[in-house]
Amino acid sequence: MKIALGCDHGGFSHKNAISEYLQKNGYDVIDFGIYEEKAVDYPDIAQKVCRSIQSGECDRGILICGTGIGMSLAANKFKGIRAAACSEHFSAKYTRLHNDANILCLGGRVIGIGTALELTDLFVKTDFEGGRHQNRVNKITEIENNGGI
Repeated sequence: MKIALGCDHGGFSHKNAISEYLQKNGYDVIDFGIYEEKAVDYPDIAQKVCRSIQSGECDRGILICGTGIGMSLAANKFKGIRAAACSEHFSAKYTRLHNDANILCLGGRVIGIGTALELTDLFVKTDFEGGRHQNRVNKITEIENNGGI
Protein backbone atom coordinates (compact mmCIF):
# COMPACT_ATOMS: atom_id res chain seq x y z
CA MET A 1 0.00 0.00 0.00
CA LYS A 2 1.24 3.45 -0.91
CA ILE A 3 0.41 6.24 1.55
CA ALA A 4 0.42 9.96 0.72
CA LEU A 5 1.48 12.09 3.66
CA GLY A 6 1.30 15.83 4.19
CA CYS A 7 1.12 18.46 6.90
CA ASP A 8 1.17 22.12 7.71
CA HIS A 9 3.28 23.67 10.47
CA GLY A 10 0.83 22.37 13.14
CA GLY A 11 1.56 18.77 12.24
CA PHE A 12 5.22 18.77 11.28
CA SER A 13 6.61 16.56 14.06
CA HIS A 14 3.66 14.16 13.79
CA LYS A 15 4.15 13.80 10.03
CA ASN A 16 7.79 12.88 10.42
CA ALA A 17 7.01 10.29 13.11
CA ILE A 18 4.18 8.80 11.04
CA SER A 19 6.38 8.61 7.94
CA GLU A 20 9.09 6.76 9.86
CA TYR A 21 6.53 4.42 11.44
CA LEU A 22 4.86 3.58 8.12
CA GLN A 23 8.15 2.94 6.34
CA LYS A 24 9.40 0.76 9.18
CA ASN A 25 6.21 -1.29 8.83
CA GLY A 26 6.62 -1.88 5.10
CA TYR A 27 4.43 0.84 3.60
CA ASP A 28 5.53 3.01 0.70
CA VAL A 29 5.24 6.67 1.66
CA ILE A 30 5.17 9.73 -0.55
CA ASP A 31 5.83 12.82 1.55
CA PHE A 32 4.17 15.91 0.10
CA GLY A 33 5.59 18.21 2.73
CA ILE A 34 6.25 20.32 4.53
CA TYR A 35 9.94 19.63 4.98
CA GLU A 36 10.78 22.29 7.54
CA GLU A 37 8.69 23.76 10.31
CA LYS A 38 7.45 26.99 8.76
CA ALA A 39 4.01 28.45 8.23
CA VAL A 40 2.15 27.15 5.18
CA ASP A 41 -1.47 27.18 4.00
CA TYR A 42 -2.93 23.72 4.67
CA PRO A 43 -5.17 23.67 1.54
CA ASP A 44 -2.02 23.66 -0.62
CA ILE A 45 -0.76 20.49 1.04
CA ALA A 46 -4.23 18.87 1.08
CA GLN A 47 -4.45 19.42 -2.67
CA LYS A 48 -1.19 17.57 -3.33
CA VAL A 49 -2.23 14.56 -1.24
CA CYS A 50 -5.75 14.46 -2.72
CA ARG A 51 -4.47 14.65 -6.29
CA SER A 52 -2.17 11.68 -5.61
CA ILE A 53 -5.15 9.62 -4.50
CA GLN A 54 -7.37 10.79 -7.36
CA SER A 55 -4.68 9.80 -9.88
CA GLY A 56 -4.14 6.38 -8.29
CA GLU A 57 -0.53 7.19 -7.43
CA CYS A 58 -1.39 6.57 -3.76
CA ASP A 59 -3.97 4.32 -2.12
CA ARG A 60 -4.65 6.33 1.02
CA GLY A 61 -3.51 9.53 2.62
CA ILE A 62 -2.82 11.09 5.98
CA LEU A 63 -2.99 14.84 6.51
CA ILE A 64 -1.96 16.60 9.71
CA CYS A 65 -2.65 20.18 10.76
CA GLY A 66 -3.27 21.72 14.18
CA THR A 67 -6.67 20.10 14.71
CA GLY A 68 -7.18 17.92 11.63
CA ILE A 69 -10.33 19.87 10.85
CA GLY A 70 -8.89 22.34 8.35
CA MET A 71 -7.23 19.57 6.38
CA SER A 72 -10.44 17.53 6.35
CA LEU A 73 -12.47 20.51 5.14
CA ALA A 74 -10.04 21.16 2.30
CA ALA A 75 -9.62 17.49 1.35
CA ASN A 76 -13.35 16.81 1.18
CA LYS A 77 -13.68 19.40 -1.61
CA PHE A 78 -11.91 16.98 -3.98
CA LYS A 79 -13.98 14.51 -5.97
CA GLY A 80 -13.60 10.96 -4.73
CA ILE A 81 -12.02 11.96 -1.44
CA ARG A 82 -13.56 10.87 1.83
CA ALA A 83 -11.45 12.47 4.55
CA ALA A 84 -12.16 12.09 8.25
CA ALA A 85 -10.69 14.07 11.14
CA CYS A 86 -10.15 11.60 13.98
CA SER A 87 -8.71 11.98 17.43
CA GLU A 88 -9.63 8.63 18.97
CA HIS A 89 -9.50 4.96 18.10
CA PHE A 90 -13.16 4.14 17.45
CA SER A 91 -13.55 6.82 14.76
CA ALA A 92 -10.25 5.94 13.06
CA LYS A 93 -11.33 2.31 12.76
CA TYR A 94 -14.94 2.87 11.77
CA THR A 95 -14.23 5.58 9.22
CA ARG A 96 -12.55 2.79 7.26
CA LEU A 97 -15.02 0.00 8.11
CA HIS A 98 -18.19 1.95 7.40
CA ASN A 99 -17.24 5.02 5.34
CA ASP A 100 -14.36 3.70 3.22
CA ALA A 101 -12.47 6.91 4.07
CA ASN A 102 -9.33 7.28 2.02
CA ILE A 103 -7.73 10.09 4.02
CA LEU A 104 -7.15 10.27 7.76
CA CYS A 105 -6.80 13.80 9.16
CA LEU A 106 -5.05 14.27 12.49
CA GLY A 107 -4.45 17.20 14.80
CA GLY A 108 -0.88 17.74 15.87
CA ARG A 109 -2.05 20.10 18.61
CA VAL A 110 -4.87 17.80 19.74
CA ILE A 111 -3.28 14.36 20.10
CA GLY A 112 0.17 13.13 21.02
CA ILE A 113 2.47 11.34 18.63
CA GLY A 114 1.80 7.97 20.29
CA THR A 115 -1.93 8.29 19.70
CA ALA A 116 -1.30 9.51 16.14
CA LEU A 117 0.72 6.36 15.42
CA GLU A 118 -2.02 4.14 16.88
CA LEU A 119 -4.70 5.87 14.79
CA THR A 120 -2.50 5.59 11.70
CA ASP A 121 -2.09 1.87 12.34
CA LEU A 122 -5.85 1.38 12.63
CA PHE A 123 -6.49 3.41 9.50
CA VAL A 124 -4.04 1.56 7.26
CA LYS A 125 -4.84 -1.93 8.56
CA THR A 126 -8.64 -1.69 8.52
CA ASP A 127 -10.47 -2.69 5.35
CA PHE A 128 -13.83 -1.38 4.20
CA GLU A 129 -16.60 -3.70 5.38
CA GLY A 130 -18.82 -3.14 2.33
CA GLY A 131 -22.26 -4.73 2.54
CA ARG A 132 -24.92 -2.32 3.76
CA HIS A 133 -22.26 0.39 4.05
CA GLN A 134 -21.51 0.29 0.31
CA ASN A 135 -24.96 1.69 -0.44
CA ARG A 136 -24.28 4.63 1.87
CA VAL A 137 -20.91 5.34 0.29
CA ASN A 138 -22.59 5.15 -3.12
CA LYS A 139 -25.08 7.79 -1.98
CA ILE A 140 -22.23 10.08 -0.90
CA THR A 141 -20.67 9.65 -4.32
CA GLU A 142 -24.02 10.36 -5.99
CA ILE A 143 -24.38 13.60 -4.04
CA GLU A 144 -20.86 14.54 -5.03
CA ASN A 145 -21.48 13.75 -8.70
CA ASN A 146 -24.71 15.77 -8.75
CA GLY A 147 -23.13 18.94 -7.33
CA GLY A 148 -24.50 18.56 -3.82
CA ILE A 149 -28.00 18.58 -2.52
